Amino acid sequence: VRRTVSNIRTDDPTGLAAFYSEVFDLDLMMDMGWIATLAAPGSPATQVSLAREGGSGTDLPALSIEVDELNDILDRLKTWGIHPEYGPTNEDWGVRRFYFRDPAGTLINVLTHIAP
Repeated sequence: VRRTVSNIRTDDPTGLAAFYSEVFDLDLMMDMGWIATLAAPGSPATQVSLAREGGSGTDLPALSIEVDELNDILDRLKTWGIHPEYGPTNEDWGVRRFYFRDPAGTLINVLTHIAP
């Protein structure tokens, strides 16, 4: 695991990002309109995303987990009898990802960055 990011649902990602940025001294790392991601200065693995959706018209997952080897995670999930609800797919913003539900029903986004 390279990083984990909690995802908070909001109709105004940019506005809510301004709040979290000011209150917690977080830096705006990405703002795509439908999602804004903040990180702690000097600690890019400490992040929170504020979003209207999960991207590509998907539901917003509770967590996004960046990994080195996406296929390894897929294989591990299969041993649990868990299959992706979305993907795996390459997204326009430079990630390959899939969604799954953990045994408690929580929607999780697993991703890796891909070369453009």
